[in-house]
Amino acid sequence: MEVEVKIRLDDAAAHQRVAQLLAPSHQVTHLQENVFFDGARNQLSSKRMVLRLRFYNGDQRCVLTLKGKAVIIDGISRGSEVEEDIDVAFARACVADSSQLVGNSDCKLLQQIVREYECDKFVCLGGFRNVRNVYDWEGVKLELDETHYAFGTTYEIECETTDPERFRQLLGDLLDKHGIAYRYSTISKFGIFRSGKIGALD
Repeated sequence: MEVEVKIRLDDAAAHQRVAQLLAPSHQVTHLQENVFFDGARNQLSSKRMVLRLRFYNGDQRCVLTLKGKAVIIDGISRGSEVEEDIDVAFARACVADSSQLVGNSDCKLLQQIVREYECDKFVCLGGFRNVRNVYDWEGVKLELDETHYAFGTTYEIECETTDPERFRQLLGDLLDKHGIAYRYSTISKFGIFRSGKIGALD
């Protein structure tokens, strides 16, 4: 089970102010490319499962992730998540031709998905890019995202934690102290992507 605090920032100016506040604790910046797939008969989406390939910094690394039945309430997201590193060249081949996902990999998670969800064929849904700045803040890994969709850009703070209520309050206090406008996220990045509009956040 993955538990995250998700807070939406209103605009690029708010994103920049947060980046400046957190600068002393900055750890790394990741350029992420996210590509999503479903079974040809909607085997995953019908069960509220999301299959993602995430490329880091071009072709430096790729991670296959299966997310399940996430629910976001008052800026706290809870849902299952399983992931496994996957060969980058193979992953790129899958993006070019989604039929490569079936029977051509030694990735145990992918084999499990094909078997358990009876996915004999996949379709590529497309995706989006994300610039993620990672910070070591108050003992947790804080992620500041600038997400680029074909239809616009969003800004969000994420924090995976076992104590989400506390960190939601800490983040809210930090933003309030510096007059930075925010709201609790109500929809995932994937949900925004599938809706095709930034307004899905509202």
